[in-house]
Amino acid sequence: MIRIKTQSQIEGIRASCELLSELLKLITPMVQPGVSLLEIDKFAKDYIIHHKGYPAFLGYEGYPASLCLSVNETVIHGIPSNRKLIEGDIIGIDGGIILNGYYSDAAITLPAGKTTQEAEDLMRVTRECLELGIAQVKPGARIHDISRAVFSHATSHGYGVVRQYCGHGVGLEMHEDPQIPNYVSIGPNPRLQPGMVIAIEPMINAGKPDVKVLADDWTVVTMDKSLSAHYEHTVLVTETGHEVLTSWTYPS
Repeated sequence: MIRIKTQSQIEGIRASCELLSELLKLITPMVQPGVSLLEIDKFAKDYIIHHKGYPAFLGYEGYPASLCLSVNETVIHGIPSNRKLIEGDIIGIDGGIILNGYYSDAAITLPAGKTTQEAEDLMRVTRECLELGIAQVKPGARIHDISRAVFSHATSHGYGVVRQYCGHGVGLEMHEDPQIPNYVSIGPNPRLQPGMVIAIEPMINAGKPDVKVLADDWTVVTMDKSLSAHYEHTVLVTETGHEVLTSWTYPS
């Protein structure tokens, strides 16, 4: 069931998104060679709790951390560890916050120091996929309009689009209907309505689209060990178009 949010619910979701946005902006300069994934995760947990929120991922279906931190060939759901970033790594940072019962969700992929042109191109195109997907959001449009925009742009650059994981509704729970694939599927294709809140999240591989889950039952990696990038925003469907509720700053 797709939930149409009330104005008071939208304000609660917006506040959660604003807190998450500030967190991601503070984490961005931390992404440097020598910083451990656990340091980043601890900073996030402390920040969220200090601001009266709770990490939405922590304990969700047994997940053991506050962020998903996915390095290089890890697509999503990377569990923070003592691993330290090294020059040239790229890291996907996926976070969510519960604030006064309302959920936010966003992700950004960042370089640790100077990375390769291949990695920069992949991150740029994946950001563009997200922007093009968001541009389709307006009342009366369909979910597949978002999917088609993401898929067409990624594949035009020769990249693989992950099919096993997708965007989703968000706000009152971590994952709500509708699902928002990054390719045009034969699944449900509902129209967007004002008051819907959705998380759009392209997951794009530099190589083939195939992925696998590691033995920890969480970490998703590319089958061919190619790099992967992941960006996500929480987006409100408005009467006239859309409002992006989350934000982050990609370093220039």
